[in-house]
Amino acid sequence: MNIEETQYLDLLKRLIEAPDKGDRTGVGTKSIFGHQMRFSLDNGKIPLLTTKKVFFRGVVEELLFFIRGERDTKKLEDKGVNIWIGNTSREFLDNKGLTNYEEGDMGPMYGSLWRDFDGVDQLKNSFNLIKADPNSRRNIITAYHPAKAHLGVLYPCHTMIQFNVREDKLDCLWVQRSVDTFLGLSFNIASYAVLAHLMAKATGLKAGDLIFQGGDTHLYSNHLEQAQIQIQRDPYPFPTLKINKEISSIEDMEKIVFEDFELINYQHHPAIKAPMAV
Repeated sequence: MNIEETQYLDLLKRLIEAPDKGDRTGVGTKSIFGHQMRFSLDNGKIPLLTTKKVFFRGVVEELLFFIRGERDTKKLEDKGVNIWIGNTSREFLDNKGLTNYEEGDMGPMYGSLWRDFDGVDQLKNSFNLIKADPNSRRNIITAYHPAKAHLGVLYPCHTMIQFNVREDKLDCLWVQRSVDTFLGLSFNIASYAVLAHLMAKATGLKAGDLIFQGGDTHLYSNHLEQAQIQIQRDPYPFPTLKINKEISSIEDMEKIVFEDFELINYQHHPAIKAPMAV
């Protein structure tokens, strides 16, 4: 029994029974506030959900896009990753009042703020702090900029990362103010696991624990049927991840491509398609 994935299935079950709540998209949700899950990354393990197939290439390409500080999502589309199309279309941008943006521009979000928050390269600072002061409790990266949040196509959902060195291991905690549990969270879990493995390898450590902390954790009303299907499935053991490239700096991480990753023993149930709330 994969107890760690059972955490996620139990969250879906809890949300199915949760109270109804309205939301920005108008779709409607089942929502709870405040939820935590913990996953082990020992020995290369990656918590890529097995009770439905997760688009691993999309996970990795988006993360590498963030690491490079990009904001033009057309670059993801060129790689067959279309997860940002709904939120960066001409119609969506115009409705947001971002008429001066080119189609595909997500604005100052995630990676662009990781790499340039008012002139601060937070990702590089985090790397340097792990190396220079592993006991620091201040190793934080934020994707929420109060003065610029309205300039992104969305307010950032995953807003903070904190790294923690524990002997020879690197733990990673991320905080989400808003959690699309069925579609988004499966992506986010895998993405931050890959980031933790990359940062651990680059700093000469082993990946330790991955911790998720959610604020408004919700299930969209048009995902209820899909969630009911998923909770009936028994999870398989998580796969492992191998990074087939030597890295020792953020600059090395910027040069990594999807083909440098090897996903080993990913056994999974079929994919479950669901519409994205825009």
